[in-house]
Amino acid sequence: MNRNLLPVLALLFGTLFLFIGNGLHGLLLPVRGTAEGYATTTLGLLGTTWATGFVLGCFTAPKVVRRIGHVRAFSGFISIIAIIALLTGIIVDPTAWVVLRAITGFCTAGTSMIIESWLNERATNESRGAIFSLYIGITLLGSVAGQMMVPFSDIHTPYLFMICGICYCVAMLPTTLSTAASPQPLKAVKLDLPALYRNSPVSCWGILLVGIANGAYGTLGAVFGAGAGLPETEIALMMSLTIFAGAVMQLPAGRLSDRIDRRHVLAAMALVAATAGLLIFLLKPASPYFLISLVVVYGAAANTLYPITIAHANDYAAPEDFVKVSGGLLLLFGIGTIIGPTVGGPVMTYAGPYALFFVTALAHVMITTYALFRSRRRAPIAVGARDAYTTIPTATSQMITPESMSLANRGEQLSEQDDPAVKYS
Repeated sequence: MNRNLLPVLALLFGTLFLFIGNGLHGLLLPVRGTAEGYATTTLGLLGTTWATGFVLGCFTAPKVVRRIGHVRAFSGFISIIAIIALLTGIIVDPTAWVVLRAITGFCTAGTSMIIESWLNERATNESRGAIFSLYIGITLLGSVAGQMMVPFSDIHTPYLFMICGICYCVAMLPTTLSTAASPQPLKAVKLDLPALYRNSPVSCWGILLVGIANGAYGTLGAVFGAGAGLPETEIALMMSLTIFAGAVMQLPAGRLSDRIDRRHVLAAMALVAATAGLLIFLLKPASPYFLISLVVVYGAAANTLYPITIAHANDYAAPEDFVKVSGGLLLLFGIGTIIGPTVGGPVMTYAGPYALFFVTALAHVMITTYALFRSRRRAPIAVGARDAYTTIPTATSQMITPESMSLANRGEQLSEQDDPAVKYS
């Protein structure tokens, strides 16, 4: 196993610094923007444009990689991200930030797809699970480490923006200096939304609504924290604990969904997230400890919804349709992530910071209602015929690409004797 991991350790080291930069920059912008007095609607657009750029990147970045190669594309994407991180510290202007954030999203999709395809190329059937788990752990660690840097410097200076640039430059070095052969060209993402809906209506509507809730909180969570009176240290702690809580809950929620109807688990976890969100909205806790505790409960439940929805879609999908399924789900999740902060910003401006959780609660109630409705209209796949649940922790400011789904390698988990026709019964 160690022999299988050694070739990718340098790449994973670069990945760690890439996500440290992502976590730091993703939290720094809304915190600094709030301190500058930017409108909540404008801060919401930071998430809207980033998600738009990310989705476009997932569908168009493979063409760039095929044209100039993995190493050049990776270096180019990270160079642009580093330049933008530095520019946002120099040009403190809301319009410039919104535009630049879209470019960052596009380039982030490109870097993530290159890393994931590289890992996928180096992974064997025996090491794939370990590599995927290590990769997910590094992305979480990096995101949290980046966020926790915010309280250690004055956000009104360019210092933290410079730290972002340094992290991105360090992330570039392992692949730039490596002599290893580049992986095969990235696969084009295929779309067939009507077939995806026929495959699993719950997954289509569920992933869209999860995107709305995650996009709203991921972009505006720090703005909410500032509006609720939390200092920068507690805002960073709140955002980081949300990620950790979601990661911890992955395994028990996933194992439960392997044993009973996934739609029931999806409905239950969405209901927990909705309840926590409504309590925050209605009670407006004055105690920061009580408030953060409720937010952590929210994050623990909300961050399990994406992988459960993915697993449910895979239960009904044939192996040869996996790329279409992952591409369609990515598009729907991206659309939701665009809608979430676009709606959440104006709602918070009108009704106050706590209204953020009214928006997320509404999305989660709709997930619960529709999942229970569909569970009465269609029998679940038998436990023995289901696709194995794959842990896919999604940080609130992070989206996954089709390459990461390929790295999870759902297709090889199915036996060649599985009859695809049974999946559609």
